[in-house]
Amino acid sequence: MLRLFLLVKIRSVFLGLTFQILMAEKRELWLSILERVKPTIQKMHFLTWFQNTSLISVKDGKAVVGVPTSFALSWISSKYTLKILQALQEQDDSVKEVSYEVCSGLGEKGNKDGADVKGLFKINEGKKVRKVRNVNEVTVRRGVSRGHVSSQMLNDKYVLDSFVVGKDNRLPHAAAQAVSDNPGGIYNPLYIYGGTGLGKTHIVQAIGNQILKNDPDTIIKYITAERFVSEVVEAIGKRHMPKFKDQYRNVDVFLVDDVQFFARKDSSQQEFFHTFNELYDANKQIVLTSDRAPSELDDLDTRLTGRFGMGMVVELLFPDFETRLAILQQKCQEFEVIFDPEVLNFIANNVHHSVRELEGVLRQAVAESQLSDRVPTIRSVAEIIKRLNKAQKIVGFDIEEARGSVRAKNSSEVMQIVAEYYNITIADIMGPDRHKEIMTPRQICMYLIKNELGESYERIGLGFGGRNHTTVMHACNKTAKKLRTDIKLVRDVNAIKREMGL
Repeated sequence: MLRLFLLVKIRSVFLGLTFQILMAEKRELWLSILERVKPTIQKMHFLTWFQNTSLISVKDGKAVVGVPTSFALSWISSKYTLKILQALQEQDDSVKEVSYEVCSGLGEKGNKDGADVKGLFKINEGKKVRKVRNVNEVTVRRGVSRGHVSSQMLNDKYVLDSFVVGKDNRLPHAAAQAVSDNPGGIYNPLYIYGGTGLGKTHIVQAIGNQILKNDPDTIIKYITAERFVSEVVEAIGKRHMPKFKDQYRNVDVFLVDDVQFFARKDSSQQEFFHTFNELYDANKQIVLTSDRAPSELDDLDTRLTGRFGMGMVVELLFPDFETRLAILQQKCQEFEVIFDPEVLNFIANNVHHSVRELEGVLRQAVAESQLSDRVPTIRSVAEIIKRLNKAQKIVGFDIEEARGSVRAKNSSEVMQIVAEYYNITIADIMGPDRHKEIMTPRQICMYLIKNELGESYERIGLGFGGRNHTTVMHACNKTAKKLRTDIKLVRDVNAIKREMGL
């Protein structure tokens, strides 16, 4: 009996240890996966969505990832599945699929199963980062022959091909292309200036990415002037100036953003002046950006501003209407959304300050559309523009007038407007006919009454001849889903909303 008891006890301890080992292995595997995808995702987003996640299982070619909330599940599955799968396949090429499960306990205090991703930013900062195949990432790699950082903080999303070229920015784009193809050539230094949010950072980083694409062994240093100043101060304080000078004067391409920040910083200007001279004399490519022309940088040493103008000086201007519209259309493709062309025209016509603001309005419209499950309209976009800038004069839409001119105040009026739009009768909409020509307007009616008038499914069903609330729910969900991909339906619904005064 004692022997049997001991055997059971030993087996129990063995199984417990085995379970702990398996859990530890899964935790280590998940942390290694997170380490691989971390450079491909903005830090803020990474910390938000991957905190308290875990790897539940890897079996029969399928990996199951645990997340603390349904919101996290929706976001991670739609945005990061490919990156996670590719990182998993680097560890185990038999993995073919990734799925997710909500484990609410992962977010509870004291639960140690979920990953603490904040710790990933405190260790291994100087280590080489392996690239996840075919995924955009911040590139941090070391030159094999000379041991210096080849590229730092270059965002792979900035490429010359995605820079929309219009009549007002052809010259900067052409100059950037020429420098990318022949670094250290006649356009050295290349000085790009223009107002905030016009694409200077895009184009300077795109140059770096294109040069690396042409020759991966090129040693590139990209930095903002603000960061350069901080490093000068740190080097002086720690007496590391020789090391500091070495890292900047042994590069092939030097990219510096926002050089106007050097104003009234004498030590940094002096160090930058000597770095500039040494690289220029060695025929190394220098690219600079600023918000002003060299001659307008009054607070900088004239020795510097004189050198800034020695090569090619180009200005980035705010794009014209056609270019703004092309930018919006390209962003819609990137975001994988469909907007009514009239809405895009309206945004392009009402944003007059920067490309960044143009993209900001579009992003907010996409976010509101996804969160409220509604198609963006001229009215909703006008509200966004007005919210971002209260002094903005809206062209082509009067918000105050629109707020007081809603035609459709009840379900009967919605039915009337939809019937007129599709050239059918209210009796058709309320009747039993299930042909597509009738079903589509009927489902649009239900969708609009639910989303614009806020009626309950049960009340809408009663108004449509006593239909079941599940029928109404199905119609609303089906219409919402089709609006994400069916551009004709988007146009029809927007046109109907305009008739409703929305």
